[in-house]
Amino acid sequence: MKKRRAPQKFYRYTMLDVLQASPTEPMSAEKRRYQLLRMNSGLAAMEKAEAPTTDDWRVCSDAVNLMETFVAMGVCEDASGLIDDAVKALADAGKRYKQGNALRLDALGMQAVRAVLEDYAAVLDVLPARTVIAAHRNTERRIQEILAGKRKPHDVELADNVVDL
Repeated sequence: MKKRRAPQKFYRYTMLDVLQASPTEPMSAEKRRYQLLRMNSGLAAMEKAEAPTTDDWRVCSDAVNLMETFVAMGVCEDASGLIDDAVKALADAGKRYKQGNALRLDALGMQAVRAVLEDYAAVLDVLPARTVIAAHRNTERRIQEILAGKRKPHDVELADNVVDL
């Protein structure tokens, strides 16, 4: 009997994507607009939509996770500590969702996530595309590690139906 292989993980960005990205120029305006539109739409849905979706939650979480990765990479700072506040707010929203409630942020959570999204937009305008794509790769891998049970003390655990990579 043959041993079964573990399913291969699909990653959005490869090392080739990182190497092909510009080391000096930001991502194209079109790609930046697309990302920011999705993330801001997700936040708007979590604030106002009748039934926000897990995708709305996920795109907001992506922005927060990416900012956390930028800080870990040393390319920017979180002097105000809003990333931790945004992580907590999104985790709390995910926990409430697991209990059967809507995916909503409280008022402080909305402010924190909105501020992180604004910081993310500012960072996208100045960081080289190579740095941004490398951060995407690092973030993807870290989230896969968390889902595989390789957690660090500061990681937040949520339901698989909320974290749907």
